Amino acid sequence: MQVRDLTKMAMCVALCCVTAYIAFPLPFTPGYVTALTFALSLSAYLLPPRQTFTVILIYILMGAVGLPVFANGEGLSRLLGPVGGFYFAWLVAYPLLSLAKGAAPNLKRYALTNILIAVPITYAGGLASMILILDIGIWQALTMAVFPFVFGDVLKATAAAFLGVKLQKILEER
Repeated sequence: MQVRDLTKMAMCVALCCVTAYIAFPLPFTPGYVTALTFALSLSAYLLPPRQTFTVILIYILMGAVGLPVFANGEGLSRLLGPVGGFYFAWLVAYPLLSLAKGAAPNLKRYALTNILIAVPITYAGGLASMILILDIGIWQALTMAVFPFVFGDVLKATAAAFLGVKLQKILEER
């Protein structure tokens, strides 16, 4: 790996840590609305799949060992609780997004691949953990893990796609 790649990865990890704190809780779900998925999307647009996976893994490991990088400052208990499935799903969702983004930056492709690949995989992980940990049915899990987040996730995916295209073009020029 080159210094430039490591620098981009470090910046993406830092962005994940910062955007996790741009958050607010919803009273009817243990999940938070955060800007973190924006940062994860941006990482996928700027990095190849293996580096995207590494960034997410580093972020998760930082939280697991107790660094206050998760939205509410929890550590390992956050990963083993009802929303832990979201975190582990990101390890699949965003490297796949990076793989599916294509070679040339394209706003429509970036946004659509995010909405059709990363968002559903993330929801699947969150649904699974809520159903298993909270011992609830699929409909209740959908109302806690999916429905409240759809609109915001589509907005964040589109905003990240827009910024990702701009940044990718800038990075290609240098």
